[in-house]
Amino acid sequence: MNTDPTINTPAPAANGDSDWLDAALAADGRSHREAYIDDSGFTARLTTALPAPATLPAWRKPALSALWAAAGLGVALALPTAATDVARELFRLAAHPVSLLEIVAAIAVLGAISWGGAAYVLRQD
Repeated sequence: MNTDPTINTPAPAANGDSDWLDAALAADGRSHREAYIDDSGFTARLTTALPAPATLPAWRKPALSALWAAAGLGVALALPTAATDVARELFRLAAHPVSLLEIVAAIAVLGAISWGGAAYVLRQD
């Protein structure tokens, strides 16, 4: 560990701007450059000895594009039917008469979930 107090002390920026973050980052960079350990070219030799990265087959990108196009076409063809089904179900749910007991039960369930979640988040282990 370096004991030089000037390394960790942020200096004002050269352009007169007193941005403390830039000065702190520059000081941190200086300390890391000073802590460099020379490996006598070991890293360079190791990187050149590694095998080349595996390349993807040439057919992969067109095949993937075709699969996504087929999926998009399937969604586009199913969307009108799905949209009408969703609209029909929403209308059925909206047309359903709601009693006061159902409203109270829904509020009680939401309250229990909210209080349970708050108790879980605010617990002290």
